[in-house]
Amino acid sequence: MRTVIAGGHGQVGRRLARTLVERGDDVVAFVRSASQITDLTEIGAHVALVDLEEDDAVAVSFELDGADAVVFAAGAGPGSGAERKDTVDRAGAALLADAAERAGVERYVLLSSRGTEAARSDERPDEIDDTFWAYLRAKAAAEDDLRARDALRWTVVRPGRLTDEPGVGLVALAPVEDDGGRPRGKRRKAGAGREEVTRDDVALVIAAVLHEPRTAGLVIDLVGGDRPVDEALDGILS
Repeated sequence: MRTVIAGGHGQVGRRLARTLVERGDDVVAFVRSASQITDLTEIGAHVALVDLEEDDAVAVSFELDGADAVVFAAGAGPGSGAERKDTVDRAGAALLADAAERAGVERYVLLSSRGTEAARSDERPDEIDDTFWAYLRAKAAAEDDLRARDALRWTVVRPGRLTDEPGVGLVALAPVEDDGGRPRGKRRKAGAGREEVTRDDVALVIAAVLHEPRTAGLVIDLVGGDRPVDEALDGILS
């Protein structure tokens, strides 16, 4: 499988690139700076200089030639304000989807976040600051845009609070109702519900999702748990 990762030098993007290369996949990482190229070529990924805030869908679509799937793992990053949360986390995701449709790449996986259902219903928890609220609103809008695209076989992955602890390969997954409601089961709490998961394990889940066609059309809630990734994924698909 040839997979293109937008945000390929990000903290999840790099881990996902390594995971997919180790599986034997062909990986293309989108980066914004030439200084980031070596970090990715050293792990066996190909690299393309793409700026989703500056390039248009036509230009980006050329970089998707021959791809089987795209992953949006880009983000405005720490220290960025509400404006960049919108231009990267919402508009960048939509631009990648436009480019994928132009290039005929049907498979699209969006790395989103828990808490988007609160943003969608405009029920802001007291503990959420302005910047993170802007991020959740941008992610909710990106999800809504993607879910309206009939030409794409999309999957949305919503992890809890991300940590840099070493991954253990054990997660808890829950499917989210199609109307943007809460995941089935009793684990969900009111508000943003930011339980933790390692970035390593998020990468493992996205890699597994890419290789599982039955996840198309699903929104998946992800936190650390006690089930191996493949077993947890089978559990929500059976």
